[in-house]
Amino acid sequence: MKKYIPIICCFVLCIANLYAQQTPLFSDYNYNTIIINPAHTGLNEDSEIAFTNRGLVDAFDGTPKYLSLSVSIPKDYSGFGGGILRDEIGVTTSTHFFASYAYKIFLSQDTNVPRWHNGNPHVLSFGISAGILQYAEDLLDLNITNDINFAQNINTSIPTIGAGFLYNERNFYVGLAAPNIVGDLLSSEKNIELVVPYYAYGGYKLYMGSQQEFLLKPNALVIVSEGSPTQIDMNLFLNYKSKLEAGIGYRTNSLVNMLVGFYLFNNVRINYTYNVALNNSPLGSSQGFSLSYRAGNGYGGRR
Repeated sequence: MKKYIPIICCFVLCIANLYAQQTPLFSDYNYNTIIINPAHTGLNEDSEIAFTNRGLVDAFDGTPKYLSLSVSIPKDYSGFGGGILRDEIGVTTSTHFFASYAYKIFLSQDTNVPRWHNGNPHVLSFGISAGILQYAEDLLDLNITNDINFAQNINTSIPTIGAGFLYNERNFYVGLAAPNIVGDLLSSEKNIELVVPYYAYGGYKLYMGSQQEFLLKPNALVIVSEGSPTQIDMNLFLNYKSKLEAGIGYRTNSLVNMLVGFYLFNNVRINYTYNVALNNSPLGSSQGFSLSYRAGNGYGGRR
């Protein structure tokens, strides 16, 4: 354990100036979208429950672990939802409980989308979220003496407020979001500085084949936060009749993401992801899976 102390110490010192949650990887925000943008709440015509994780199946002492669980319920022109996000990085743990609401303005109804791709409505959506971030650092576990910065553990609850916008149509979508626009303004713990990340993303949906049985979806996510380099995710997904899918992505901090997935009984989707670190990061590569259930017509859309 002693040989890891310098790495852990550096990480703990850095985490105090960062947003408490890890930036979601492409498998998280593409399949559990309300964790970054509340405007996705209730977007589809049926309710959905989604679970994503990484770092759990190949964990060792100090491995970053992440999981999220969310629910999204449509109601006429509104959407209601909420979720839990939990991060563990070394001695730092954060758990975020949130509720979200979205108001949708329907612009038109596209009846030409193949039913197995469930193209989603032509809509403008505005979302807000509110929650509590439980943040903890077990600094005493590091056994560092004669340093006032490590003299006691940190355990605090921080109110959060998020907001987002989404425009979606048959072939294109674009979104803007900030999961916590107030940062650490409402925190009672003065030793924590939460930097607000801003997300801008978009994608194109290309239907191919004689019956449009294939869906090719390139998309990109830009992450901007004060004091950190801008990150860009570039991703490409291929879906066949909402039966099988595969994806690959690249993040500008030298991280490659790969995904394979399949659908069960039209209502259940399972994906496996592998994230490969191309540099010498001590956090290394990781793997995970996502599991989601959509009620009603499921992922096949209208029949």
